Amino acid sequence: MKYSLLEQVIRHAFFLSVWCLEQCHDMAPYQQKVAALSQLPQGSVGQALAECLLARELTLVPGFESHDLKHVVLAYELEPVGEIRLQAFMLGNGNWTLPSLLIFLFGFVLLPQHWAVFRQDFQAGRQCLPLATLTIEDCQHQLLHELRSQLFNRYQEIKPLRQTTVHLRLSLLGSYGLMAVGIAAMLFCYPFLWSANLADLVGAGFPFVAGAILVVGGLLNLTLQAHLRAKEAN
Repeated sequence: MKYSLLEQVIRHAFFLSVWCLEQCHDMAPYQQKVAALSQLPQGSVGQALAECLLARELTLVPGFESHDLKHVVLAYELEPVGEIRLQAFMLGNGNWTLPSLLIFLFGFVLLPQHWAVFRQDFQAGRQCLPLATLTIEDCQHQLLHELRSQLFNRYQEIKPLRQTTVHLRLSLLGSYGLMAVGIAAMLFCYPFLWSANLADLVGAGFPFVAGAILVVGGLLNLTLQAHLRAKEAN
């Protein structure tokens, strides 16, 4: 598969991250787990996951086994655009974690030509049962097509998604605004943090910390909103 230059940047960044994780773990148990999953019945979630990994000469990523599972369950390819699409889906699904947000923002900035697709994935995530806590052990023996049907159709029939209130929408925009201002402040001040001039260091240090506080505040507010949306759906 041919990748654009920016997609290659994302691809190499992911490979580097996985390589670093693998250097810190004994990979034998993960390889054995993939081998065991490959022996499950054809069409099962576990067998499909193992087949996907083995076809690409990959194994489970330590600490991110459920991440690989979601790629298979949601049919997102293990490639740069597929990775960002998965994160857009998970954000729509209420998974407002720092790793998910950072990975999405990384791809969002580098791949503006896919923004419309990312928006569709975000909306699809809102229509799916929560997946954040789904593990391989939960569904490895289940048929893949049955799990996909259960995640989407059942949610629409039993728990239809309500429209987000104006208050939540404004709060969401406010969170993004806070984070944007905070990130801009941190980027602006960052070069001055390496200055040998004490005045520059002090002058940049306080705005940098303030920017970090704004980013953290925005993330906390997004987490709260995800909780409120979950309650609204109930």
